[in-house]
Amino acid sequence: MTRSIDFAPLTTPGTKAEVAAFKASARTRREYARASTTGQVVLLIFGVALIGMFFLFTTRSLFEGISSGMAAGTVILPLVLVGAVVLVVLTRRFLVGGRWARWYRLDRFATANGMLFSPADDDPSYPGSIFASGRSRIALDHFRSATGRFLDYGNYRYVTGSGKSQTTHNWGFLAFNLDRALPHMVLDSRANNGLFGGTNLPTVFAKNQVLHLEGDFDQYFTLYCPKEYERDALYVFTPDLMALLIDNAAPFDVEIIDTWMFVYSSSRLDVTEPAVHDRLLRIVDTVGAKTLTQTDRYVDERVANFSANVVAPQGQRLKRGFSLGAVLVVVIALGIWLAPVVFDAIETISGR
Repeated sequence: MTRSIDFAPLTTPGTKAEVAAFKASARTRREYARASTTGQVVLLIFGVALIGMFFLFTTRSLFEGISSGMAAGTVILPLVLVGAVVLVVLTRRFLVGGRWARWYRLDRFATANGMLFSPADDDPSYPGSIFASGRSRIALDHFRSATGRFLDYGNYRYVTGSGKSQTTHNWGFLAFNLDRALPHMVLDSRANNGLFGGTNLPTVFAKNQVLHLEGDFDQYFTLYCPKEYERDALYVFTPDLMALLIDNAAPFDVEIIDTWMFVYSSSRLDVTEPAVHDRLLRIVDTVGAKTLTQTDRYVDERVANFSANVVAPQGQRLKRGFSLGAVLVVVIALGIWLAPVVFDAIETISGR
């Protein structure tokens, strides 16, 4: 299937009048009202910090001017006030005006291509690995199909840790709805793995679930499937589907779970770029379409009931594993902590 995508609404800026009219109507919609309120809070914090820094910088100059002569102080004071006003106006223009102009283009692009756009939605209830981690979970700048088969793509953010160890995690994602429930399978892309080849995914899976496929597929992905579901995985990942994955999705992680296929990007997606939409929708039209046709008659033989459309419990979720990188960090930390004790023991034995 070749999808026709109209990029003109995305690449053509709206006029001030068009953006203003869009803002007036969109603020009554729940998803925009929430994002607008959040943006105002961020703007307030940023503006106060920026203006505070400006005043701290200029106050010194003001007092230095006053101490050197009244004329200099008289000139500097109006400049400080004018500068503060200009700073507030520019901050509001670029942060608020720019955000609504951006949303206008994204919303217009979605409408032109049979989709719905939302700037922010809390805690998407997907079963994928990245959606079960952390707190303050939110989908950002995401697009959903308005009709037909459901798909959803955009960015996703969550927070782990607290205090100085708090970390914000940003992902790009694509969610595609399948017809048949399938065993839990993960294609961990080798292109985005971290130190020592460890996965970048928030969940680590047990290595005894790795299934090696034919050809050079293992150079691009590590496939995890539940034990005793190897034949089911081979039923899904035929050579032609593997070729499509290598050609279209090699930089991304792919997860199949329940009736969903997820594609994960380890960095945020710039949804203002036509190439990003083109690539994601091409994945849907190639990898997604082939997965649909390949699995349209799948049934878990352990259930042996096509109409039930379920997978047996042992195939529904992969077993968790542990991170080699995390183990190495712990070992190194223990070594550093125990080193003084070991050295003292050696010195004591040597002294004897």
